[in-house]
This record gives sequence, C-alpha cells and structure tokens, in this order.
Amino acid sequence: QPVAAIRAAVEAGQILFGENKIQEARLKIPECPPQANFHFIGHLQSNKARDAVRLFSMIQGVDSLKLAEELDKHADQQARILPVLIEVNVAGEASKFGYSPTDLLADLDRLVELPRLEIHGLMTIPPFSTDPERSRPFFRKLVDLRQSCEDRLGVPLTELSMGMSGDYGLAIAEGATL
Repeated sequence: QPVAAIRAAVEAGQILFGENKIQEARLKIPECPPQANFHFIGHLQSNKARDAVRLFSMIQGVDSLKLAEELDKHADQQARILPVLIEVNVAGEASKFGYSPTDLLADLDRLVELPRLEIHGLMTIPPFSTDPERSRPFFRKLVDLRQSCEDRLGVPLTELSMGMSGDYGLAIAEGATL
C-alpha cells in the first residue's frame, strides 16, 4: 500500500502493518507516521538481514538457522533485541519457504541460544484454496507444533501468525494471534 493509505489507516487507529519487500520498505517506512509498527512477513534473504533489523519491529519468517544467525549478528551490531516468528511450512509445499516441523525441532535449541533474537511464536501460510475449511488441518498442525516447542523449551510461545484474507476467521478460531 502507498504511504498515503498507511497514513490514513494510522489516523483511523491502525498501527500494525505487514510488508514483504525490503526495497519497498526502505523507501516507505521512513515516510510513515512514527506510531506505525511494521512486521516483515515472508521469506527474507540473508543479504537483506541488516535492513530488516533496522526497519522492522518483528520478523515473521525466520525460515532457517542461517537466517536466524544473520539476524542475530545484525541485531547485535544495532544493539537491539529482535522479536521473531519461526516460519513453518506445515504443508511441505515445495514452492514455499519455511522449516519443516522436524527440522525446526532439530534446530530449536540452537535458535533459542541466539542472544539477540526473541522467539515469540510460529508462522505459517497454508496452501491456497477457495475453501477456507481446507486450511484448518494446517492451522491445527501449527498449534500442535507450538505445543511441542513449548514443552521442549519450558516457556510459552505466545504468537501464532496464520491465515490470509480468505481464511483469517478460521485462523482466529484455531488460535491465530496475528
């Protein structure tokens, strides 16, 4: 959305926005009202981690240990703690990024050791369907995976980002917080 639309949304009370293009965010975010809060959503290339740490209040889309380490390095250089969500490809779609549930559990201990990252929860985007009900099993898989992660870590993961425009109501019913 253009800056004018974001300004209008802020004036109406909306303060949380998502962006999925670093190049666009570099130009847009500095022009937005200061109370606008931006999350990066989706796949982030490691070479854009420095800008992502500088521009966004949260990264929704940490999909590898390599990316997490790069974000941690830049967060350290910028003397900040960076909230993140781990992206999980619960459907196993070859066309999408994200940890497989098995790989996430294998890397979880190393992820939580990164001192400048705070893992707030998990994120997924289910396979596209015109029937929102088809998303339910993927949302439930993410909820179950979050429980497994919480059991292993001994701490709550408070955020679940799941659903898109067509299935957000179902995502909320299944536990989405973002």
